[in-house]
Amino acid sequence: MGRRVAWYRIRRGLSQEVLAGLVGRTADWLGKVENDRAALDRLSVIRSLADALGVSVLDLIGEAKSGGPPPEQDVGVSRLRSALTDYRSLVPLAPVVRQGGEPPDLLQIRHDVESVMDAYQRSSYKRMLRSLPDLLSRTHIAAREYEGQKLLVAERFLALTAQAAAMVLTKLGEVDLAWIAAERGLQAAQRSGDMAVIGSLLRSGVHSLHSYGQGPTSTEMAGQAAGYLRKEMDWSSPRMISVYGTLLLPGAIAAAREGDRGSARDYLEESEKAALRLGRDRNDLWTAFGQTNVAVHRAAVANALGDVDTAIDLGRRIDTSVLPTERQVRHALELASAYVKRNRIDSALGQILGAEKLSSEQIRRHVMSRQIVTAMLETKSGKRNPTLAALALRMRII
Repeated sequence: MGRRVAWYRIRRGLSQEVLAGLVGRTADWLGKVENDRAALDRLSVIRSLADALGVSVLDLIGEAKSGGPPPEQDVGVSRLRSALTDYRSLVPLAPVVRQGGEPPDLLQIRHDVESVMDAYQRSSYKRMLRSLPDLLSRTHIAAREYEGQKLLVAERFLALTAQAAAMVLTKLGEVDLAWIAAERGLQAAQRSGDMAVIGSLLRSGVHSLHSYGQGPTSTEMAGQAAGYLRKEMDWSSPRMISVYGTLLLPGAIAAAREGDRGSARDYLEESEKAALRLGRDRNDLWTAFGQTNVAVHRAAVANALGDVDTAIDLGRRIDTSVLPTERQVRHALELASAYVKRNRIDSALGQILGAEKLSSEQIRRHVMSRQIVTAMLETKSGKRNPTLAALALRMRII
């Protein structure tokens, strides 16, 4: 509530001394209120502040959901949780529901899987949350009902659907549920026998483990998974090279956050070799892999290792326009994070506002963007920045 008071005060152009005088208090008291070091627990005081600021009491108190995810996100995650924990997908003898007595059409499922993956790369989380529960159910049914070659195809689609679920849930901070999705997807990928899909789900496993707080385990998994893929590699396949190179990147990040410079460097160098072999930026199996993505992760690794100036220098020289929207926004957040560490709040804010133009949905829902904006609000210059306060309101942080 204190941050809302500060934002409305700055918007009105009032100093702390003036506003405090209007409500019969001291500037020192108001400063503590705005820093959330003094509680606003009397309705009469809140009403006086609201009147002085020309707003309603509810504007200062905020909605019940303020500071949390948008309501539609809550509903979408809840539906996805129900789909992932549906016992009928786990118990072989449990009955399944089919429309018209026929198993789901694989061509339609393929189209829907591609649509969900494209939505992820466009940072359309709402669209993903709306589509994934039903798609998970249909791919589970297909994997139960088909046989032979069609069964392998159904398992591949089930794996990719689970991967899409794991990716969006990680972005939203639902890390426990993301790990469940990644694990289910990896099991389906192994049953499909498709090495590229197996590699893709191994990457999701590494990323989910790391997001779940299992840094050393995710680093170890990345190394073992890369070794496994190397034994099965078809170096003439851009799809396999892309999956292999992309798998190494979350391993590098995980190693860096554990302070393991050697492993982080090795993963990056091996990934760069794969990118050079590939020859250009591609998007096989939605990997967005190539030299640009490796460069993005090189800057992120520097930031994770505490080499902040190096991260800024590397990051601001990368042209990410060739990458999908999701990757462009993610890089902007990483660069903003580095700027905040150097207390360059205006530069950090510029990165986030630019990214918001690319995808307001990713900025408002991504757990990392919310952490960065919250950290900016705690800085001395951030507390006085009306543009930052307006962004925080749009994100429902204040």
